[in-house]
Amino acid sequence: MNFETLIYQQEGYIGTLTINRPTALNALNATVLAELKSFAAQAKSKGDIRALIITGSGEKAFVAGADIKAMQSMTPEEATAFSYMAQEAFNAIEALPFAVIAAVNGFALGGGCELALSCDIILASEKAKFGLPEATLGLLPCFGGTQRLPRAIGLYKAKEMVFTGDFYSAAACEAMGFVNRVIAPEELLNQAQVMAQTIASRGPIAIAKAKDSMHTGFDLSLAEGLKQEGALFGTLFNTADQKEGIGAFVEKRTPEFTGK
Repeated sequence: MNFETLIYQQEGYIGTLTINRPTALNALNATVLAELKSFAAQAKSKGDIRALIITGSGEKAFVAGADIKAMQSMTPEEATAFSYMAQEAFNAIEALPFAVIAAVNGFALGGGCELALSCDIILASEKAKFGLPEATLGLLPCFGGTQRLPRAIGLYKAKEMVFTGDFYSAAACEAMGFVNRVIAPEELLNQAQVMAQTIASRGPIAIAKAKDSMHTGFDLSLAEGLKQEGALFGTLFNTADQKEGIGAFVEKRTPEFTGK
């Protein structure tokens, strides 16, 4: 995987994707968004990734937002297309059939906050700052923020964040419930790796089905969601991983999952 604005590294079943525009605080422009969508398609087809860490290059920013200068001369039609482009990229990240961990090392503002929200788990440095400051520019969050944030923390707290445009500490976001853990800056990537290794040791098909069940269940009634959950559970009994997992438990050994 060769990109202009992304760096991808993989060790075993764990991948690390770095947004690499440090002089622009990793701001999202059309190139970054196109490459994120392309990366997601390639990662999905690789078949050898069980956990992915997304982070930003440098010490200041995860992603400091969209590239504001690039938006200055957009027409309404171009702005709509830009929004949809970002949504498609973030949807592709969200839909990956394995766990995606955001390791937020600095500013996660606007599109950066929205990118983190498209991940499954958010680990944040003590120095991280989150916010959706679009209203201060006469805009609204358009990369999924008005949809994913209320689902993560509830409608009223999300309205506060969007309407004020204020920045929030990692600790405040942990208290709101959309940051999983706050970690010392020097330990952030190490702890992300530890979590990724733990997840990668679990049954990969089971992880994919559980992720599918939770995501699609948001749009279903409880009764429909429970029915789907049971059906997905049943499909796992057609897998070699299910037989290996239960066999290892009975035999008191560590399972060796193959993803089949």
